[in-house]
Amino acid sequence: MTQTSEREITFVRLPGVSADDIIAHMSDPRVAEHMPLLTFDWDHKTVADFVAAKEQCWQRDGLGHWAILCNGAYVGWGGFQKEADEWDFGLVLRPQSFGLGGRISKKALKIAKADPRIPFVTFLLPPSRKNLGALTRLGAQFVEETEYAGARFLKYRLNTL
Repeated sequence: MTQTSEREITFVRLPGVSADDIIAHMSDPRVAEHMPLLTFDWDHKTVADFVAAKEQCWQRDGLGHWAILCNGAYVGWGGFQKEADEWDFGLVLRPQSFGLGGRISKKALKIAKADPRIPFVTFLLPPSRKNLGALTRLGAQFVEETEYAGARFLKYRLNTL
């Protein structure tokens, strides 16, 4: 029998993970550093409201955000959310899992590329994010600076067709 260091990435619906895992994740100050809209504390009610809103996206659009697991352990959440006529991709990882972002994004983007409703994906990143090499290596191009819910973001776009 051989051992492998390969990490299995799986996507599950958010109700399938512990609210306590999400609270611990979203309460980490290292996560909040790059989330200008994270201006409140996370508790069980916040998680319940968050999960309900993300599940509503699944029902409305047939696609949404997942909890992301690595070898069965929760490492973060992310996925797609329809914003007007655009599909936005977001990814929020636990700090100890930041290095998995590229692999997770590639796996999620395969799903977008297989979906004929998604000719392109957008990414909204806070200006505090300075290392954007992985995003450009995926082929995403800068579109504009934009405001969303009162905060500034850098908007990128990746064609999926």
